[in-house]
Amino acid sequence: MGKMLKCRDVGVDCDFEAHGKSEAEILQKAAEHAKGCHQGVQMTPELVAKIKGAIKDGAAPAAGEILTARNKGVG
Repeated sequence: MGKMLKCRDVGVDCDFEAHGKSEAEILQKAAEHAKGCHQGVQMTPELVAKIKGAIKDGAAPAAGEILTARNKGVG
């Protein structure tokens, strides 16, 4: 079973979801997403710990779907 993370589960008003096979893959996708959509967010040890705590076991995304981002108010 894969892993998943929702931005909302970390306290952000954002519909981004990352799906992956491992915690490391989810952390990488979260860092890339934050860099592109949440300017100024730094991946501090505290934030990484919060993200790790929000990662859940979840079904793998549909074939060909790597990640989903439907951000509100993000340009």
